[in-house]
Amino acid sequence: MAYRYGNRNQMALLPKSIEEYVSEEDPVRAYDVFIETLDLEDLGIEINLHKVGNAEYDPKTMLKLFVYGYSYGWKSCRKLERAIYHNLSFIWLMGGLKPDYKTVSEFRRKNKKALKGVLKKCVRMCIELDLIEGNVLFVDGTKIRANAGRGRNYTRKEYERKLLEIDQNIDKLFEECERIDQEEDANESLVKMKKELVNNKSYRARIQEILNRFKEEEEQGKAPKTINQTDPESAMMGSIQGTHASYNVQSVVDDKHGLIAHADVVSDVNDRNQFSNQITQAEEVTGKECEICCGDAGYANTKELERIDRRGTRVIVPSQRQALHNREEKPFSKDKFDYDKDLDCYYCPEGHKLVYAGMHESGKSIAYRINDANICKQCNNFGECTNARSGRKIVRLLQEEVREKLERQYEQSESQEVYKRRKSRVEHPFGHIKRNLGITNFLLRGKEGVQAELSIAATCFNIARMITLFGGVKGFIGRLCTV
Repeated sequence: MAYRYGNRNQMALLPKSIEEYVSEEDPVRAYDVFIETLDLEDLGIEINLHKVGNAEYDPKTMLKLFVYGYSYGWKSCRKLERAIYHNLSFIWLMGGLKPDYKTVSEFRRKNKKALKGVLKKCVRMCIELDLIEGNVLFVDGTKIRANAGRGRNYTRKEYERKLLEIDQNIDKLFEECERIDQEEDANESLVKMKKELVNNKSYRARIQEILNRFKEEEEQGKAPKTINQTDPESAMMGSIQGTHASYNVQSVVDDKHGLIAHADVVSDVNDRNQFSNQITQAEEVTGKECEICCGDAGYANTKELERIDRRGTRVIVPSQRQALHNREEKPFSKDKFDYDKDLDCYYCPEGHKLVYAGMHESGKSIAYRINDANICKQCNNFGECTNARSGRKIVRLLQEEVREKLERQYEQSESQEVYKRRKSRVEHPFGHIKRNLGITNFLLRGKEGVQAELSIAATCFNIARMITLFGGVKGFIGRLCTV
């Protein structure tokens, strides 16, 4: 049997020009053309051909490097630098330019806002290509780890203790500096002490900033138990992998081809307060109000859903009760009690009346209670219906009618057809971002940096999806040239 052997001394190892390094169907050409269509100044990247000083690398080329690098799952600037030297598609993309990792990192640091806007430009392009309609939108969330350890989360008291220790250290350093300053032969020690003093002051400023954040959150009525010292904008969130410092990633996907219309990061540990906000932001990008919006039971907050429902949009979100339809219903659950709207009261299964008993839970709901507790105690169902000495109580939401309407709406056959498509539409992008792109944790810290990373990752998904829809790279490039 014959074998093939390589020859490292072969003279014609590579083509004569960089243009020949990649084939016509190589995905790198799609990313190259996509970035070429963007207006960098519109993104917020300054273009000044007459700028004095040492020549900088072309911003458009640097942007190509980041977007294409994320499509490989390479977030690290050192990995991107290595790819520029060893990966033919990266060498082709950069046109032979070889910026070092510090230059690459500095470009990202200065242009986080511009990177964040790349997804919006991509979505607008998809709308022009008739790939996104904006009529049916699906929203979902997932947890992705922050670049911070869970052991760096501290309570307010712990930060106050740290601040006290730092102040004591600063006082000691001041005293030491004054003592050394009086000694003529201790210049080097004095420099070292002053440097340590500056570091302590910087550390103190960070701790004070976190304490101010505690105060601001308390004033807004949502004070966190702990704040992470490494990335204060992250939060402790639970997932299948356990509890870690993370961000809650929100994605709004269009129904037509499953393309991402909007992506956002929030610090809320659940999705309950995100539905109207995410749908509204997606509509700002698409430029139209959607006809149907859909989410899972994690978004079942009636007050949030009402904001979208009252404008006439069809909301398809199951309540927590509907999501747990396999669980056996209790014989004396709230749904077994009849509400009389005219008399504003409830009737229990035995026909006894529960009357208005005041507001409940800071004005979010209304309580109804049996007139005479003895009625409940003498009832055959006492112990199964309620064990309370004061008798059975029912709590009704202020938006109870809206909740009931949304539950009926969800159970309709046409709504069920839409809800069945939800999983295949909205889970697909998360699977691509986490598995194919390998983004199971963020590299940057702070919400602005994390949002920039998410924007690029979502753009990479949309480009990969468009290449498939257009039948390959050539088809993709051909369609983009018509925009």
